[in-house]
Amino acid sequence: MKTKNTLAGLLLIVSCNFLILACSKGGSSGYGSTNNTGGTTSSSGNTVSMYNMQFGTGSITVKAGTTVTWTNGDNMIHDVIADDASFKSADMKYGDTYTHTFDTKGTFAYHCSYHSGMKGTVVVN
Repeated sequence: MKTKNTLAGLLLIVSCNFLILACSKGGSSGYGSTNNTGGTTSSSGNTVSMYNMQFGTGSITVKAGTTVTWTNGDNMIHDVIADDASFKSADMKYGDTYTHTFDTKGTFAYHCSYHSGMKGTVVVN
């Protein structure tokens, strides 16, 4: 009887470990995978989401005086740096945000210093 209970307990522990491992995986796998969206990118209103080494849809348009918020949804560090050096975030880990208020009209290109393919634009009207 003791052997049956020990075996049943061991099977329960192994099953729970497999369940925990399965649940802890993100929506996709590989370089730049995310924890919660399966790798979708988005930009809406005044927010830019970073996923799969991309800045949202690449460009957003806002009115002067708008504060734009970037959120890192990747499992790697990113930053947000204006090509003209007018704004710069600190290093951003998963879940970190950075905000900048655009008071002047114009087109502001930006990039991630860690990933040369990550580029975006804020157009301010």
